[in-house]
Amino acid sequence: MSKFKVVHYVNQFFAGIGGEEKADTKPMVMEQLPPISKNLDKLLGEEAEVVATVVCGDSYFNENIETAKKEVLEMIKQFNPDLFIAGPAFNAGRYGVAAGTITKEVKEKLNIPAVTAMYIENPGADMFKKDIYIVSTSDSAAGMRKALPSLASLSLKLVKGEKIGSPKEEGYIERGVRVNYFSDVRGSKRAVDMLLKKIKGESFETEYPMPDFDRVDPNPAVKDLSKAKIALVTSGGIVPKGNPDRIESSSASKYGKYDISEFEFLTKDTHETAHGGYDPVYANNDPNRVLPVDVLRDLEKEGVIGQLHRYFYTTVGNGTSVGNSKQFASEFAKELLADGVDAVILTST
Repeated sequence: MSKFKVVHYVNQFFAGIGGEEKADTKPMVMEQLPPISKNLDKLLGEEAEVVATVVCGDSYFNENIETAKKEVLEMIKQFNPDLFIAGPAFNAGRYGVAAGTITKEVKEKLNIPAVTAMYIENPGADMFKKDIYIVSTSDSAAGMRKALPSLASLSLKLVKGEKIGSPKEEGYIERGVRVNYFSDVRGSKRAVDMLLKKIKGESFETEYPMPDFDRVDPNPAVKDLSKAKIALVTSGGIVPKGNPDRIESSSASKYGKYDISEFEFLTKDTHETAHGGYDPVYANNDPNRVLPVDVLRDLEKEGVIGQLHRYFYTTVGNGTSVGNSKQFASEFAKELLADGVDAVILTST
C-alpha cells in the first residue's frame, strides 16, 4: 500500500530561514525538510509521508496575496499531493492569514483535503474557520508538542475519508456547522436537566452554544472639537527611545503611559517602535507615522482641537490577547476620563 503524499506549508521562521528580517522571502520549495516537517512526518506514521515543504515569507505573502497564492499553489501542484497541511501558525497574525488563505485555495482548486492550525484569536481563524478545518492551538510555539499531534490526527482522518467528530472531539475550531444526532433522552428532559443544574450552580454543557458578539455602541459625536481635549492611544508600539518599560514585541503583557507635553513632534532620536511582526524601519525613522503628534500639534495651533492631552498610552497589538487588551483599556480609560479627555484617537500599524 502506497503512502498518502503530503505537502507542508510553513513561513520563513519555521523553515529555519530567519525571522522578521527574512519575512520578504519569496515562495520556494525547501531542498530538505525542516525540523517541523520532519516531526510532522513522524506523527503521520506509516500511512502518509511529507514529500515536500513549501515556504513563503509572511510579509511577501500578505503584501502580494494574489500573486503568492498562485506561486505557492503551482509549487504544491507539482508534487500531486493527496493531502495539504499548513502551519501551525499559533498567534502569528500574518502567518495565520497566509496559512488560511493557501489552505482554502488548495481545498478549492486541487480538491484535496487541506487543514491548518492556529490560535483561536489569530485573525486567520476568524477569516477562514467556516471554509476549512483549523486545529485549535495555544498562542505560542510553546504548545507545539500538543499542536502537531492534533494536526496530524485530524489530517489523517480527512485524507482517509473517515467521519469527523465534533470540534471538542477532534480539537478543531468551531465552524458554525450544525450536525444532526439522535439521543435516547428526549429534548424536554435534557433541557430541564440543564436548567436544574444551572439553578443549583452545577456545571453543564449546552448543546447549542450561542456566538458571543462583543458589540460596543458608539459614543455621540464631539459637539465642539475646538474646545475638546484629544488623547492619543496606539497599539503600534511607539515608545520612548530604549523602550524603558520593556513592552514585549509580541503578546504584550503591559502598556506604557508617556508624557509628550514637551514635544512638537517625535523623532527617531526620541522615540521608536517596540512592535514585532511588521517592518519597523518606517516607524522608527518617523514615529509620527504611527503616533501623529506632529499633525495634532498643527491642529492644536490652528484651533481645530482644543488641546492634545499631555500623555499617550501605548502597547503592542502583535499577538496580544483580547483579554489583556480589554484589561489595558479598562485601566487607562478611567485615567483619561479623570483627566477630562473628550475624545481618543486610536492608531495601529
